[in-house]
Amino acid sequence: MVEFVKNLANFAAASGKKHFILLSSLDFGKWQKIDMSRYFILKFSVIHYLSSINPDGRDDRCEQLGWKRLQEYNPAQRCRKYLRTLAEGNTVLESNLPFEYELEDEDYYPSLPFAALFSCLKAKGLKVTCLLCYCSEGDNIQDAFQLAEAACRLLGLNPSTFPGNEGGGWVIPFSW
Repeated sequence: MVEFVKNLANFAAASGKKHFILLSSLDFGKWQKIDMSRYFILKFSVIHYLSSINPDGRDDRCEQLGWKRLQEYNPAQRCRKYLRTLAEGNTVLESNLPFEYELEDEDYYPSLPFAALFSCLKAKGLKVTCLLCYCSEGDNIQDAFQLAEAACRLLGLNPSTFPGNEGGGWVIPFSW
């Protein structure tokens, strides 16, 4: 996975773009601190983010939009540090990392594909914003719409002005 995202980051850097937005879901079962009253009101609509702007993953713009920084993000965590060294081109394997079956809860987020792509894009000096939402198994169409709308809010775009979207709603791919 790391080699794939390194190649993707190289392609992205060569494209000349300066800001990348990654959309990803997270396993709802991993959400550590659930306020159930809020959960039933929001119905999974809480958007979490992670940004490369600050070392702690915070971004004032995302905070202004009412989103929460991914609470579990810790740049000093061993798997994140290891991922960062790989993203920066260090191919020496760290011997104190656990095998897959020995991973702990803190290793879950750094093991996800968005974390590898975030690290590789950041290592290229690019601005990266991950927009994340916790999803459960099943129909996640509404979650996809929430992430797409969050990306539009971040960029200041209005989806109803998109070509082919004269009806004002999102065009659902046939594959869904």
